Amino acid sequence: MTARVLVVGDVITDILVRPDAPIARGTDTPATIRQMPGGSGANQAVWLAALGVDAHFAARVGSADAARLDSHFEGQGVTAHLAPDEAHPTGTLICMVDPDGERSFLTDRGANAYLSEDDLPSSLLEGAGRLHISGYALFEPTPRAAVRSLIAAARAKGIPVSVDPASIGPLSAVGPDAFLDWIAGTETLFPNADEAALLTGSPDPHVQVTALLTRFPRIVLKRGRQGAILATRDAAPVVLPAETVEVIDTTGAGDAFLAGFLAAELRGEAPAAALAAAISAGARAVVRLGAQPG
Repeated sequence: MTARVLVVGDVITDILVRPDAPIARGTDTPATIRQMPGGSGANQAVWLAALGVDAHFAARVGSADAARLDSHFEGQGVTAHLAPDEAHPTGTLICMVDPDGERSFLTDRGANAYLSEDDLPSSLLEGAGRLHISGYALFEPTPRAAVRSLIAAARAKGIPVSVDPASIGPLSAVGPDAFLDWIAGTETLFPNADEAALLTGSPDPHVQVTALLTRFPRIVLKRGRQGAILATRDAAPVVLPAETVEVIDTTGAGDAFLAGFLAAELRGEAPAAALAAAISAGARAVVRLGAQPG
């Protein structure tokens, strides 16, 4: 496996809001507000680059932002393939961060919803050792067709494909059966606990991984404060606890986790070590505001 990873996903401008007190309806509430780069796919690519991976990233952005975003990704060590959209702006998200670090989103998908097959030519796969898909790119018809075509091209070339289901809200809207059918042929699935529960109908993590292994050869289950599980069809599962840290903002923690796992695997580390590296990267992400490494 080569060290290059091609990530396909979304670019979002994150507006993080951390209220200093309970929100007072109809008047002012003091808050910390920051505008930061985000988007699950973008976060994953930047974290991969920060961890030493040759990360390439394909997405669609508003044309007015294309040059600025190219510069941003270049500065983060990511080779970006950004399709400019003349009709739709770059996606924007308002992230409300609770005192315990949990977050809720108000999202305008913008140009992300119009990612097309022209934006994802099979030539992007040249030199890639892995194709990774952020699930957000599967929730609208046009991007879904483009991504599924690229997945088929990757499989034809023998390039392993991994998928992060992305978010329980849109996942629930499209339905678990449809989503699972769309990502057939995926080698590794990276769900969090809520996503795994929705995809399997069970709250039990061991039932979840057993059920998902009937469809995918490898499951890496992100369980937040309960740690993580790595499961394959031919070995006993690896179960590791979370690191104890002071949580400031959980935005991007799953993206950092995923990057930590893939980066360790590309370095040739054993499965348990790769899972430990994933947990460490996720812990690094939650101790600061923002979804990408500084």
